[in-house]
Amino acid sequence: MTMKAKTRRVDSVTVVDVTGRITLGEDLSELRQLIRGLLAQDQKNILLNLADVNYIDSSGIGELVSGFTATSNQGGQLKLLNLTRKVHDLLQITKLLTVFEVYDDEAKAIASFGKATRA
Repeated sequence: MTMKAKTRRVDSVTVVDVTGRITLGEDLSELRQLIRGLLAQDQKNILLNLADVNYIDSSGIGELVSGFTATSNQGGQLKLLNLTRKVHDLLQITKLLTVFEVYDDEAKAIASFGKATRA
């Protein structure tokens, strides 16, 4: 199953619902273009909902980090929502759970952006 992504706005946050696999190739460039496009539109609060991502390879992990860095460099935030067990374990092994803010509850994740922007 190839990666698909749908965006929706909740308050000042752009939620990206990602499904499928995040792997080297077309899927990866689609995710990169999506994140860069949101930043170009001044949508800097990005929440990636990975509940339906069943596989992510090392290139996919690299793209998450790249998106995180690009967002941070523009004064925004990229956070992760609803990690599957496989993705959670992969981020734990690579120590990236210490880099990303990860949430299991969408409302709490969205509220966290408001706290961060007021600080």
